[in-house]
Amino acid sequence: MSGGAWNPGQYERFKDERSRPFFDLLSLVRPHSGMRVVDLGCGTGELTRELHRALGARETVGVDSAEPMLAKSAAFAGDGLRFERASIEAWAPEVPLDLVFSNAALHWVEDHRSLLPRLASMLGPGGQIAVQVPSNDDHPSHAVAAEVARESPFREALAGYVRVSPNLTLGEYATLLDRLGFREPHVRMQVYAHRLASRDDVVEWVRGTLLTDYAKRMDGALFERFVARYREVLTQRLEDTRPYLYAFKRTLFWGEK
Repeated sequence: MSGGAWNPGQYERFKDERSRPFFDLLSLVRPHSGMRVVDLGCGTGELTRELHRALGARETVGVDSAEPMLAKSAAFAGDGLRFERASIEAWAPEVPLDLVFSNAALHWVEDHRSLLPRLASMLGPGGQIAVQVPSNDDHPSHAVAAEVARESPFREALAGYVRVSPNLTLGEYATLLDRLGFREPHVRMQVYAHRLASRDDVVEWVRGTLLTDYAKRMDGALFERFVARYREVLTQRLEDTRPYLYAFKRTLFWGEK
């Protein structure tokens, strides 16, 4: 994953729920012997190890720019698995790859129309791409964050910045993959029904992901005010049920050259 203000402990509060899309994405990949793989936005590296083992890969490199997350990856390295600190935008392989894999990271990278051709260029003949990106911007959990960012004093501290997803539509991803030479691309939207203890847990979920983009742009005290205001508005929009069903949409796509 890419971006600043990442806290592994906060992110992993919902570890089991966050891992489900990873395994759905992994199920789309067609393994073959001796694969060379990159996991872009690997986070702590624990799921990268699962990827490496499941594919029986010759070599897998996990790439992430967030030092607090990547610091935990050393425990999973070895047997052909290694990790590098780099941005998704800057990293490039030394040799052609068999798989470019990215789970819940590319939504931090702008301009997917330019990004996907660059990722496709990393692949050798028969190479595959497998990507999952959160696509939940229309849910109150995400929409309220944008609303609060436009309120004073946050608007002034953020200099008008509001997080906008760079994701394309399903049709646009399918068309782009086809034009890049991927045969029979698979593109779908999937809704994950997460049963959280209460609506308050939605705040903690988003604090570990989306809100990090605001945390890095303001001082700690002001960010806590931002979270308090976000919580106030959001809890008014969400039904007070226990457990709370958090419906989270994600886009998954795969292609093979």
